[in-house]
Amino acid sequence: MEPAPFFDDIARAPDGARALWATAQDGVRLRICAWAGGTKGTVLIFPGRTEYVEKYGLPVTRLTEAGYACLAIDWRGQGLSDRIIPDPMSGHVHEFVDYQSDVAALMTAARALELPEPMFLMGHSMGGCIGLRALHSGLPVRAAAFSAPMWGIRIHPVLRPTARFLSSAARTIRQGHRYAPGTSAAAYIADAPFEDNFLTRDPTMWDFARGQIAAHPELGLGGPSLHWLNEALAETRMLLARPAPDLPCYVGVGTRERIVDPIAIDTLMARWPGGQLDLFSGAEHELLMELPEVRERFLSRTIALFNEAGA
Repeated sequence: MEPAPFFDDIARAPDGARALWATAQDGVRLRICAWAGGTKGTVLIFPGRTEYVEKYGLPVTRLTEAGYACLAIDWRGQGLSDRIIPDPMSGHVHEFVDYQSDVAALMTAARALELPEPMFLMGHSMGGCIGLRALHSGLPVRAAAFSAPMWGIRIHPVLRPTARFLSSAARTIRQGHRYAPGTSAAAYIADAPFEDNFLTRDPTMWDFARGQIAAHPELGLGGPSLHWLNEALAETRMLLARPAPDLPCYVGVGTRERIVDPIAIDTLMARWPGGQLDLFSGAEHELLMELPEVRERFLSRTIALFNEAGA
C-alpha cells in the first residue's frame, strides 16, 4: 500500500493519521486512513454518502482517547477514491454490492497494518447500509453502532412507486447517470443555507464541514445518480426482508430525520436481538455533526457498547 494524501489542515483529527491507497478486487483505487495505538481494539468507520475520512476527525479523537484504534475509508465514487463515471460530482455505483469489495479491501488493510483486535463497526447513513450487508456476510466485529443508518430512504409513500419506476426506466434507456430529481452537481453542504438544513442544528459544525469542502473541493460530491437510487432502493428492500444479525447493536436517530427512513429503522430494530434504539429529540440526520450534547451522547453510548462487547 502506497501513502495517500490526508488533509490535516481541515480534519481536527489526532496526530498519527496514516492515509494509504488500497485496491479493491475490481481494480478501483480506494483511500483508507488508520489511527493506530489503541489497546482495546479497532473501530471500523463506515462513512455516509458524500463523506470522506477527514470528516471523522473529531469522532476519531474521541474514540482514540477511549483506547481504540480507528480505520476509515473513502468509498468508491467519493472522497479521494476513484470516481466511477466521467462526471466526478455524481454519486454513482454500478451495483450496490460493489461496496462490499471496498469492505474486503479495508479488512485486508486492517490485517496488513496489524491493527488490534477485537474489531467493532461504526457506520453512518449509507455506511449503515453497507455495514448491515457486511454483517450478514460475516464481517468479524464484536458489536456495531449506527448513526441514522440507511435501511430505507425517506420518500413519501405515494411517490415511492414513481421513484422505483423512474430510476428503473432511466437504467433501461441508459440515462442512469443523470442526477436524481431535486439534486445536482452541487455539494449539499456547500450549496444549501444553514436555515432548515437536513443535517444539523449546530452552526459551528455546519461551518466546519462547509469549510472542509471550500478548502479541498476535490472532496466534494453532488447528488446521487438515478442508477445509484435504483440500486439503493433494491438494496434496502433486500436488507429489510432479512432477519437482523445476532450481535450487540446500538442505533441513534434524530426525531427530525428527513433523509433516511425512520420506519425502516424502527422495523429492523424491533427484531434485532440485543439491539438498542436511541431517539434524539429534535436532532437532524448527522448526529456526529449535531449539537455537542447529541454528539457526546451518541459517542459515549457507542464506546460503552464496545467496552462491554470487547470485555
